[in-house]
Amino acid sequence: MTSRRIEPPDPAEPIEPDIEPARRERARFPVGVLCVIGIGGGLGALARYGLARWWPTPPGGFPWATFVTNVSGCFLIGVLMVAITDIRTAHPLVRPFLGVGVLGGFTTFSTYADEARDLLRPDTVVTGFGYLAGTLVCALLATLAAMRLTRGVYEGVRARRKGAA
Repeated sequence: MTSRRIEPPDPAEPIEPDIEPARRERARFPVGVLCVIGIGGGLGALARYGLARWWPTPPGGFPWATFVTNVSGCFLIGVLMVAITDIRTAHPLVRPFLGVGVLGGFTTFSTYADEARDLLRPDTVVTGFGYLAGTLVCALLATLAAMRLTRGVYEGVRARRKGAA
């Protein structure tokens, strides 16, 4: 992960107090933000496509590839958000590239909704509701677990460094 120190605002540049700092940073790099989101989204979508091709869903079966994609993507989003907000100040393009681009392209809640709709037939309704509820619960729990795990690991490393010094 590339990180850089955020420079203080240029006094000659007008400051809009109603706009949060992250939005101001994105406003500085509008074309760059779109480019990194596009590149990251393409990479994430390719990874998801590869997983779906490698792990196809049989007709009426539980869509494991999409389930794993969405749950693992939520886990990674939890790690990323803690890493770039609590641990390190990242370059302004890291969050759009990894969060919106790669992980946004990797996770697919539209496919989730479409697959759930397909499963809500009389012969697969139990699988459909299990898929709907299971994905939602597991994705939320994965995000919370990732955030706690990342913060715990970071605090452990920080305490070890403090003890060694």
